[in-house]
Amino acid sequence: MNQKTCKNAIEALLFASGDPVTPEKLAEAIGAELHMVEKLLVELRDEYDVKDRGLCLLRLEDRWQMASRPQYGEMVKRLMDNRRNVPLSPAALEVLAIIAYNQPVSRGFIEQVRGVDSSSIVSKMIDKGLIEEAGRLNLPGHPISFRTTDVFLRTFGITSLEDLPPLHQNEAPQLSMRADEKE
Repeated sequence: MNQKTCKNAIEALLFASGDPVTPEKLAEAIGAELHMVEKLLVELRDEYDVKDRGLCLLRLEDRWQMASRPQYGEMVKRLMDNRRNVPLSPAALEVLAIIAYNQPVSRGFIEQVRGVDSSSIVSKMIDKGLIEEAGRLNLPGHPISFRTTDVFLRTFGITSLEDLPPLHQNEAPQLSMRADEKE
């Protein structure tokens, strides 16, 4: 394995690990000499510094770790707060499914389908960024309507609502209904 390939492999391993790794473990993983791995780690760190990239390599005593630069810490924190893997209750999943397949929908529509008050679940889904207000429906009282967000798509690993599984085996989901059909 040439030096460029070894350096790329070290970078990939540090990225994939997420945790600090010793040069010995890196050398063992790529099948290279320890002194070469140590030299390549320093070169890689210097390359990140010279190119003023968003990432850096940190030396933590006898271990190395890939990290984001401190000046991007607040942005990374915001992203990670949105991506926390907090399990959703069956009721929350039910509300999300109702919204995803029928959006935009009012809270009244959600409650009509579920048969129970859903205001606290809707509020929690808004707080998590999974749904958002989508304006007001042209119905008596002009209720607020809700739709899913990009956070919803990322959370469930889909690129669009068309990727949702069909509601019934031989039917595609009906993704957009007129507001007057929903109430």
